[in-house]
Amino acid sequence: MDCRNVQLKVGAEFVDLDKLQALFNLAAFWARDRRADELAIALENSKPIVTAWDGDQLMGFARATSDGIYRATIWDVVVHPDYQGAGIGRKLVETILSHPQVSRVERIYLMTTNQQRFYERIGFESNGTTTMVLHNQPLSLPQTAMVEMECDIGR
Repeated sequence: MDCRNVQLKVGAEFVDLDKLQALFNLAAFWARDRRADELAIALENSKPIVTAWDGDQLMGFARATSDGIYRATIWDVVVHPDYQGAGIGRKLVETILSHPQVSRVERIYLMTTNQQRFYERIGFESNGTTTMVLHNQPLSLPQTAMVEMECDIGR
């Protein structure tokens, strides 16, 4: 595979939501059927965002969320099947790791179902000590800044 024409671009402004949806539907079982309006919200709350392009074809994507100092999480690393095995996934992750929003944090997390070996080659380790999940249901919260609450202290 000749990847000399592949360009990495950092920033949400380089994401085409229709092309991202198509890439997810083709190559990311965990992200199939994500809606464009929801993807837009995820992108608004992610930094950095890295895309890989071959001309006008989106062939790779990754994003992270971070507080910039303590913790970051890498999300949605995906490469078009025709480009897998060419080092593009590694470049996407390395670009995220070197970004100022991520490069100084104490710990960087990610979740993967089938790609543990890929991430181990980059330096990630299995971590059974802090992994928990809450399958959250949307809450109905008041639209005001002040929330009254009852306290359990002293009961």
